[in-house]
Amino acid sequence: MALPPEILKKVKLLEINTRKLVNSLFAGQYHSAFKGQGMTFAEFREYVVGDDVRAISWPVTARTGKTFIKKFDEERELTLMLVVDASGSLNFGSANYLKGEIVTHLSAVLGFAAAKNNDHVGLLLFTDQVEHYVPPKKGRGHIQRILRDLYFFKPKSSGTKISSAVDHLRGLLKKRATVFVFSDFQDAGYAQALKGLSKKHDVVACVVQDPAELDLPALGLVDLEDAETGQILTIDSSSPEFRRAYSSHVERLRSDREQELRQANVDRVEVVSGDDFVEPLIAYFRKKNARR
Repeated sequence: MALPPEILKKVKLLEINTRKLVNSLFAGQYHSAFKGQGMTFAEFREYVVGDDVRAISWPVTARTGKTFIKKFDEERELTLMLVVDASGSLNFGSANYLKGEIVTHLSAVLGFAAAKNNDHVGLLLFTDQVEHYVPPKKGRGHIQRILRDLYFFKPKSSGTKISSAVDHLRGLLKKRATVFVFSDFQDAGYAQALKGLSKKHDVVACVVQDPAELDLPALGLVDLEDAETGQILTIDSSSPEFRRAYSSHVERLRSDREQELRQANVDRVEVVSGDDFVEPLIAYFRKKNARR
């Protein structure tokens, strides 16, 4: 199926807009944040004072009469998996971008940073089922393909079930990977699935929210539609009683999400649309590098 020209234009524009960020600060932060697959032998080098004596190669030393050590390089090749929530609630936004558009932008930054480091990048789109899977590959063209899918793919369902996507991914990943799970996490019962995935992989939960979800504007009588179930509810958004109840509801959702992610024991990035939504991602990488 031929892609609409506007989708191709969006992908190209997104690459241009993220290139400067990827080429400067972010690429270095990404490069140093995650460990490679291991160490590979590079060469023998003559010993100098200060080298680790455990690296001495005794067979080469005996053969040459000089002390040589084995030099190893980190195997940098990594796999980055973008696990993206495509449920109905991601099609909401009160600022310049929908939550789903923010996820696509962040995926572009991560994807092009990974491509710059010659890493593999894959994509898994999910709702309450696995909707679409792109196996990890290298290259800028592959990242463009992933972004086209993020813009153009139409999910069959509108619900959310994070645990199904995570469990499915565990069966797909054979080698250690870095996994970013992008969602508003309007779900429950995913802690054990994430925890299981994190035993072998680096897992980051990227929580994307909209300001209007956190503090509903006082607009009087309005119809609210649940983006995942289609249910429509008429409410008085200016009513003090309703606003208290809504605030309690938001706090309960936040508390439940906090508990799930604490139990999962995974890294976390909090993104609110309308702000500089790339900065929390950069701050996460800085913090991770500082811990190493």
